[in-house]
Amino acid sequence: MDTTTQASLPSLAPASATLHGHDTVTLAQAMGLLAIVGDLAMGQPIDASARAARLAARIALAAGGDAGAAAHAQMAARLRWSGSTATAAGFARLLGDDIGGRQAMLTRTLSAQQATRLAKVKQHLAPLAAIHCDVAGDIAAMLGLPAPVEHGLRHLFERYDGRGQPQGLDGNGVPAVVYHVALAGDIDILARAHGLSAALATVTRLGGVRYPAALVAQVAPHAQAWLEALEAPEETAPLTDFLPLSVPLTLVADTVELKLPWLAGHSRRVALLVQIAAQGVGLPDAEQRSLARAALLHGIGRAAVPNSVWERRSKPSDADWEAIRRAPYWSARIGNRIDGIEADAQLASQAYERLDGSGYHRSLDATTLGMPQRLLAAAAAYVALRSPRPWRAAHEPASTRTLLEAQVTGGRLDRAAVDAVLAAAATASVVPPTRQLLSAREVDVLRRISLGETGKDAARALRISHGAVRTHVESILGKLGCSTRAAATLRALTLGLI
Repeated sequence: MDTTTQASLPSLAPASATLHGHDTVTLAQAMGLLAIVGDLAMGQPIDASARAARLAARIALAAGGDAGAAAHAQMAARLRWSGSTATAAGFARLLGDDIGGRQAMLTRTLSAQQATRLAKVKQHLAPLAAIHCDVAGDIAAMLGLPAPVEHGLRHLFERYDGRGQPQGLDGNGVPAVVYHVALAGDIDILARAHGLSAALATVTRLGGVRYPAALVAQVAPHAQAWLEALEAPEETAPLTDFLPLSVPLTLVADTVELKLPWLAGHSRRVALLVQIAAQGVGLPDAEQRSLARAALLHGIGRAAVPNSVWERRSKPSDADWEAIRRAPYWSARIGNRIDGIEADAQLASQAYERLDGSGYHRSLDATTLGMPQRLLAAAAAYVALRSPRPWRAAHEPASTRTLLEAQVTGGRLDRAAVDAVLAAAATASVVPPTRQLLSAREVDVLRRISLGETGKDAARALRISHGAVRTHVESILGKLGCSTRAAATLRALTLGLI
């Protein structure tokens, strides 16, 4: 990325600013959201992880596990793709399409061209696997899930033959939950893509390679009945571990935004800004709460759109715009599948509607867009303009105001909403003191690399040596207990450090 696009970093609403408790959801809601986001990022149906979770629980029991082992397998399967947004950029570079490419890998339908390309860059897959496992494990830890679930996710791509990632464990050294999740996912995905007979032939061939052959032999006779049982509603089983009642909704937003590094913290800033603006215009507390939550959800649909669309440095094509317009549709679609999130997700999906009907995805207009929708649209527009993008630098406050005023004059944004957002931005622009875990310079470096800058870019922008940046990055990773930059970004956002 050209460093000129990163000269001005957004100062509005650091992660440490409070959303007054509006940013919490139940553990089940958070896991449901993360599961669907992961499915879409991997090119899978919207219920793929939920199906694999039910299969994984049955496999754990068939392998002699107790109710606790089954619950751990179920949780790990739901979160198995939670690290996929962090590797989207890498797969986009390797395969051209992060979503379609990974979908073909999972279903074993890579074209000859894709297979050739993948063979040439195979050495680059190990670092991506490490990032995926690091982020997924951190997510499990942040959600307060049992240690076996976190441990399994940190070794998600290990194989029975020792040729997996990230540590090359083998045999009984691989957590059992990894085998349960891998076999469940393969059976479901391959049966859907090729039929059950072909799926069973493939997993049998992978017995002793990807998972124990004995496990495949135990499971294969039951596969058809278990797959048929997935068509019936899921029975909720009691959990054997103490689990938190609520978790931060910000974690879901942060995880989605790992897909595009330059988006880090975007939804948090929109959420805080729109909450202050809503207070300013006197909206009731319930509407303030819904707006803050909707702002945190408004970008989750991006997971379903390939990175190549978002990373364009030129004008988006008509095909690009068709994909972009579907992002808010997916935000609503995801939310509609999670009990208790539906209304917030519907509001979230209207962040890009405009008063003159020129917005998307439903082309709503002033007759149906109330003040909450108008505030959300203005806040999202403000934060986007004030933030750098691959194709432009961040706008300064004066030019941001001018551009928003033009949208008001053109009948696209609401005057009162824009005024409230501009007033809120002035209130929220003061950055509170940095927490003591990282030094001020380390925070500067982390903010740069979290937005996708290379070490050289950060060194030039901060006027320090490239070696100094490397030293700071090593210190940051050590202090945060992370092994990858993506995981450090996620943890730093959660801790309010950037």
